Amino acid sequence: MKKKIWAIAAVVATALILAFVFLNDKVSVSASPVALAEQGWKANFSSALQQDAVNNGDLYITDAEGENIAAEMIIHANGKTLEVPGLATGEYRLHIKKKALQNSFVKSLAATEITFVVQEQLEKLSEEEELRMYFSRLMEMQRNNPRYGGAVAENSEETAESSDSAAGEAEGSGGGHSSTNNQVDGVDEADLVKTDGSYVYSISESRVVISDVRNPQGMTVAAELPFTEETYPQQLFLSGDTLVVMGSRFSAMPTDDFQLPENQLPHLNVTSVSLYDVSKPTSPQLIREFGSEGNLNGARLTNNVLYFVTNVYPDYWILEEQSESELRPHHYDSKEGGTLQPLPYDSIAILPGTMEGNYSVITAIDLAAPETNDISTEGFLGGSEQLYMNEENLYLTASAYVPLDDESVRSGRETMIWIPEQANTEIFKFGLNGTAVEFLASSEITGSLLNQFSMDEHNGYFRVVTTEGIAWDLTTPSKNHLFVLDGQMKQVGSVEDLAPGERIYSARFIGDKAYMVTFKETDPLFVIDISAPSSPQVLGELKIPGFSNYLHPLDDNHLIGFGYDTKLVPEKNGEPRVVTGGMKISLFDVSNFNAPVEKDTEIIGGAGTYSALQYDHKALFTHKEKNLFGFPAAIYKETTGDYVEFEGEGALIYTITAQGISQTASLVEQTDNQYEDWNTAVQRILYVGDTLYTVANGEIKSYGLETFEPISILKFDQ
Repeated sequence: MKKKIWAIAAVVATALILAFVFLNDKVSVSASPVALAEQGWKANFSSALQQDAVNNGDLYITDAEGENIAAEMIIHANGKTLEVPGLATGEYRLHIKKKALQNSFVKSLAATEITFVVQEQLEKLSEEEELRMYFSRLMEMQRNNPRYGGAVAENSEETAESSDSAAGEAEGSGGGHSSTNNQVDGVDEADLVKTDGSYVYSISESRVVISDVRNPQGMTVAAELPFTEETYPQQLFLSGDTLVVMGSRFSAMPTDDFQLPENQLPHLNVTSVSLYDVSKPTSPQLIREFGSEGNLNGARLTNNVLYFVTNVYPDYWILEEQSESELRPHHYDSKEGGTLQPLPYDSIAILPGTMEGNYSVITAIDLAAPETNDISTEGFLGGSEQLYMNEENLYLTASAYVPLDDESVRSGRETMIWIPEQANTEIFKFGLNGTAVEFLASSEITGSLLNQFSMDEHNGYFRVVTTEGIAWDLTTPSKNHLFVLDGQMKQVGSVEDLAPGERIYSARFIGDKAYMVTFKETDPLFVIDISAPSSPQVLGELKIPGFSNYLHPLDDNHLIGFGYDTKLVPEKNGEPRVVTGGMKISLFDVSNFNAPVEKDTEIIGGAGTYSALQYDHKALFTHKEKNLFGFPAAIYKETTGDYVEFEGEGALIYTITAQGISQTASLVEQTDNQYEDWNTAVQRILYVGDTLYTVANGEIKSYGLETFEPISILKFDQ
């Protein structure tokens, strides 16, 4: 056991110290301390290596006994990435001679050895000392990294489709009713509002309101679910007769110091889950509460299994004061007494290819028997930012810092501020089997992701689009890429360097096509064919004013874009300035993939007009049979100078077909107020049968679905 602890300590120490070291004349190396045998190991250098460094013996690998091994080592064309595939499990050390560097006479190495471990599969921690050693070495790296304010170290078959998920209506319910606008068919996403076709479940400040909407002329509040001051409900799921309320709460950290009152104890931020039996919505019954430490990253529900991911940021610097501090994520379950407990060490692992001080905690429960089924909770050292999930796999992403080269440092482009656009992206793939979540593989790709729609899995291939660099950096213009990875997360195809100087504003994968919108002064819509994963091709490109923040499939040949209109304003003695105007709906005809066309547009309001749909796809209302699309909206109009004037807020409903866009109803209420009313601002739009409902924090309104005439209003007690 001591040997294992020593090995891990050495691996982590070396890799963390070397991870991000900056010197004007020193070459830094970024490398993971852990690699999987199937994927191999790689190291990124801040300056290029000699292409013949391996043949010359300036780069070589030894095993745990210090013996040279005949390992295959591949230096990529840019000279900055060394890949070592095909290693058997064990401990290894990469040796680097100064002569391995290009221009070695003006460069030096931050260190000459890197230790790493190759594992057959991801291994869980076995005891406390391993975790403490990890965080201790992480602090050492941060102290020696200028980005953290320290001194510089001198140490030497086919998956679920995401293409046609309009998610407009539930099946098998008489006249039908709305469901959440999900990314992937068969995978429900948590939302502010859910309905079963008879009742509407909505979050209203610190409570959940259950509204009986069976009679739109006489809607009533059937029940309210209040929460304590420490708990704030955030998201809902509805699974049969089980209502899932996900919230955020602060809980006192468990401690052996019984002398401190609870209000003086350190507190943890916990994602809480409350399960209610709503078989009788007028008298819902709380049947179970559980939760996991951390901020909620995302939640999904598929095949009656609830999955959610939290991000935990332990205060590991406390080790300098209290060597026995608890650094594991906590969880609790009312079935087990309801007290917060740290995860067992054998439920924690270090993700390969990452070096972070935070956890991604994945929790799962089968809601078929919500009162009794076991809860699975696994912690992974390594952050998570974006989340994509289908019925078979879960993908998490994290930023992977790319060391600046010497030229960037000398030119002053090195910054002490963390800029995500300057990072690559690490993608972690997990297989799903009921509540069992198993790490499968990982991969690093160039550039950063925009959101969950930047990712998709189809026919066993994972597709992703990224932006590399910063759009406003004229010295090194940004560029955009599409990558295709196989089931083992190996890159098999790509289209790179699209739209230099621009960044991605929206993306959508539909079957074997990818649609991507970039922007700086105009809105290029790219159509990319990925039917042959090894050789994706750009088929067409359309440049128009404005940009789309969200792309939604209409049919096989048409795509809807929701975004903003823009115009160029001349500037004296300078380049024209891009000014954002009103909200814009675009209907794209992509029947000819080589020549996409913006068939119709609709401009809404003036500058300042916005909708929650611009940043939250779940705000989109759809009724597939009636070709209706709607969204909340706050309307502003332009006045003299740079000022805008608030006109009103509510909801807008459009009929969108292959023939064009037409406004069907405006449920925007004009007002003389200068400001929006958060309590009555529409959050979601839904329908049940032949009635349309708008749901706000403090009220629900009903309208006829044919005439859109108002029927009644139900105000919630405050």
